[in-house]
Amino acid sequence: MKRILIANRGEIARRVIHTAHRMGIETVAVYSDPDANALHVREATQAVALGGASSADTYLRIDKLLAAARATGADAVHPGYGFLSENADFAQAVVDAGLTWIGPSPAAIRALGSKSGAKALAHAHGVPCLPGYSGDDQSDERFAAEAARIGTPLMVKAVAGGGGRGMRLVTDLAQLPAALASARSEALAGFGCGDLLIERALLQPRHVEVQIFADAHGACIHLGERDCSVQRRHQKIIEESPSPAVDAALRERMGACAVALAQAAGYVGAGTVEFLLDGSDFYLMEMNTRLQVEHPVTEALTGLDLVEWQIRVARGEPLLLTQDQVHLQGHAIEVRLCAEDAHFRPHTGRVLQFSAPPATAFERAAPGALRFDHALEEGAEVTPHYDAMLGKLIVHAPTRPEAIAALVRALQGTRVLGLPTNRAFLAACLQHPVFASGQALVPFLAEHAQELQRLLSNNELSVHIPSALSAIFASNPTSDLPCAMARPLRLCHQGEVHSIAVRELGGGRLQVEQAGAEPVTLQLPQRGVHCVAVGPRRWHWQTGGVDGWVEDASWEPAARAGVAGGATELRAPFNGKVVALPVAAGQALAAGDTVVVIESMKLEHSLASPAAATVAELLVSPGQQVSPGQVLARFAPATQGAPA
Repeated sequence: MKRILIANRGEIARRVIHTAHRMGIETVAVYSDPDANALHVREATQAVALGGASSADTYLRIDKLLAAARATGADAVHPGYGFLSENADFAQAVVDAGLTWIGPSPAAIRALGSKSGAKALAHAHGVPCLPGYSGDDQSDERFAAEAARIGTPLMVKAVAGGGGRGMRLVTDLAQLPAALASARSEALAGFGCGDLLIERALLQPRHVEVQIFADAHGACIHLGERDCSVQRRHQKIIEESPSPAVDAALRERMGACAVALAQAAGYVGAGTVEFLLDGSDFYLMEMNTRLQVEHPVTEALTGLDLVEWQIRVARGEPLLLTQDQVHLQGHAIEVRLCAEDAHFRPHTGRVLQFSAPPATAFERAAPGALRFDHALEEGAEVTPHYDAMLGKLIVHAPTRPEAIAALVRALQGTRVLGLPTNRAFLAACLQHPVFASGQALVPFLAEHAQELQRLLSNNELSVHIPSALSAIFASNPTSDLPCAMARPLRLCHQGEVHSIAVRELGGGRLQVEQAGAEPVTLQLPQRGVHCVAVGPRRWHWQTGGVDGWVEDASWEPAARAGVAGGATELRAPFNGKVVALPVAAGQALAAGDTVVVIESMKLEHSLASPAAATVAELLVSPGQQVSPGQVLARFAPATQGAPA
């Protein structure tokens, strides 16, 4: 193996490049038009343009990827994760082209990559599964009959793919038709396959997965488990190993089941068997026939390079260790840094400032040190075409409390300005008493997200005025001379306008007066406040573990008339495509009723009416692309135009 084409982008492409180059293997990057200047393109030995912007036109085009391999003389293909990594047709096309596929065989992908196929194989080999239905009859009538047999609560799942897409919880059988429709739509958009399954849902489980590795000589071992219970919208944001709920005996039982499933399918390479853990009982969810996003957690505990293992196994080499030689040391935690707001909605934009505390990249960090796998740099553009994840911060420490503390410090020291991120939210999750005590289950965020969001909002409020003034005056510095006249300012923060009066005292000092409060004197710049301008009168600032946005609304009208104190319009919060309009002009709405459904970064998002109102006008149509701030609908007061 002399040259590997990496059929992926971003941090996972950089991850494979790092190991391949260390092993003396050349690499070929591929890229879409938006990724033309991306880090993975510049770091590979050579790069090939795929032409186009969307995933469907680039990273999902088997013909273009194989043409790039032929043009560059690549003799192997690494798929990374996501995109075509679990596509058996792609794996077969690579093999048929005479190239080495760095992954399991097409037959194994077909047997295990489908959730229904994996469950059938598991049943035959004694791996515990939840009761469910995953048959060929995909009619709503058949699902309704099977759901009545299984009972609620139950989960609707896409047979293909992963990442939480195409999953819906049903607690009442009346919810089933809508759940089937939305899950099928999301699955078709994300994976090109709308087949679904249903199974009994556990409401208070842990999500625990086992990393397995197999070679072509019949050997298969596991490398311990990862606890991935902290999720939003069925997508993991915190992963750790070992699981706080798994002891040596349970680890051995789960590992044995994972290995048995892999061997039953003749598996070769890296794979992950995902379980729901309920007390000491566990049930198969699915098997991911690829490298996981969270593989660095296992690398930290084992000291192994799993990409190197993938390459060696693909070359026909035997595994480097037996099961008895696998030793797990210390505790590792990973968090996924994403471009999203406090409501988990993905955002696009340009990274205007980026810096991070000292960290290794793509290799095992020393205990207590930070590893940061990412594709970030100042000027990088986050587009709506791909996933919202920006990178992964991983800490390995002797104990779990030490790992938590080190990761919180790392998040507080990471600066990403120009678009919203979940940086502060992740740190708050790590410090929450339920997580800190090792008791976080899959519903953790459903139960505590609002509490965490209130905490973050209060943290912002405690520092927003000095931070906002630092941002505003950074672009218009204070005079060295005092000024007797107070300057009125109206700062819009978290949707609320705060009126203050600011008098320059000279030497960078400001006296700030706010109604009902004693005057406060500030020295600018405020220590530790970092900020960038993201518009003519709008700034993004960070200080320590707190992120905030402020707009100078001093020149805007003091109040706006309209529905519910100004909510006369519904605007797009991010880039995306309109996939549904469940309302019509003239329709009466209650607060919270869905007005528009937008697909962005592979997920569907329902945008609701902010108050009781009547739809006055719909300004978009299904299939239309929309951008942040675009007006989607206008409202009239609920008493006007309501249907009879």
